[in-house]
Amino acid sequence: MAKHSKFQQNIIKNYYRNRESISLQRLQELVTELYLSEGKKRERQWDLIVKHLEKLEIKPERIRYLRSKDDPAIICKVVEEIMAKQ
Repeated sequence: MAKHSKFQQNIIKNYYRNRESISLQRLQELVTELYLSEGKKRERQWDLIVKHLEKLEIKPERIRYLRSKDDPAIICKVVEEIMAKQ
């Protein structure tokens, strides 16, 4: 394994410290893109949304429910809930 410089170690440490915020921000961007997409692109957006919801430790049952509804407005409410917890 390669050794990292002190600077690189700090970057890695900061990334993992802020991983939840990064996922939340990316989730917000994906919801916006979901409103505008359709067809295969919409499916791709959903795949990415599911990954970020899993990173934010949302229960799998709830993720399946959100995906089955296919409604960006519902995901917006989930994002608001997550933001309220922070």
